[in-house]
Amino acid sequence: MTPVTGAMRRLLVTAAVLVFLAGFQLTVFPTRTADWFAWTIDVPMTAVFLGAAYWASAVLEVAGARAAGWGRARLTVWAVLVFTTLTLAVTLLHLDRFHLGAEHPATARAVTWGWLAIYAGVPVLMVLGLVRQSRTPARAEGVRRLPRTLRVLLGGLAAVLLVSGVALLLAPEWAAGGWAWPLTPLTGRAVGAWLVGLGWAAGHAYVIDDTDDVGPLGLTGAAFVVLEAGALLRYGDALDWSGWQAVAYVAGLGWIGVVSTWILLLRAGGAAARGRSR
Repeated sequence: MTPVTGAMRRLLVTAAVLVFLAGFQLTVFPTRTADWFAWTIDVPMTAVFLGAAYWASAVLEVAGARAAGWGRARLTVWAVLVFTTLTLAVTLLHLDRFHLGAEHPATARAVTWGWLAIYAGVPVLMVLGLVRQSRTPARAEGVRRLPRTLRVLLGGLAAVLLVSGVALLLAPEWAAGGWAWPLTPLTGRAVGAWLVGLGWAAGHAYVIDDTDDVGPLGLTGAAFVVLEAGALLRYGDALDWSGWQAVAYVAGLGWIGVVSTWILLLRAGGAAARGRSR
């Protein structure tokens, strides 16, 4: 296996700490975003959705940092690069909504400047890390192909997430009509960046087609579903449960859950088989 460079591991660990802190702010203080976050989120369900996504991404980055080789870590790195680049673009597009002015609390201004530094710096560092990683000598490794049905589910999930995310990024007011709870243009694009990041990871797993290397996606997807289920328990009254949007949202979580659980079971079975062979 191609080893992961030390610089890339350190970058992933640092990113995991940062997204954990962002998730903490949104999950623990969803009604205090005017004081403790980079911009004000009026709908608590949106805050806890984003907080759960940040915490799930921390799982992805820790998994990538601990990966035995680059084959497994690359899924993490590319997903993080896509998400951070999109979020930087969303930030610059809606910069007037961020807590930069003197009228905002000092805590919110500090978080906002930290936000800008992180999303301006992480994509650059990721690209530099990828360049350095590409110079690392590769070694041959075996491949365990994914079951055909799982690949179909992965490909379909990637398509749904990418199309939904791109729609929210490009036409947030129109696409928000298909979301399960109210979104503003800024929060719609923020959600869209997450959907594209998750869709990219699912599509990358489809292309990789290796049971061992898609493990980070299984861990992240499972964490995402559990955390978003908790968000629904807290603020599910924000959804119109009589509409198709809420049903589609829950079905999407179920789809992610099935794919993630299947990946984890395959990896557990492979690990058990390797243990018996020794």
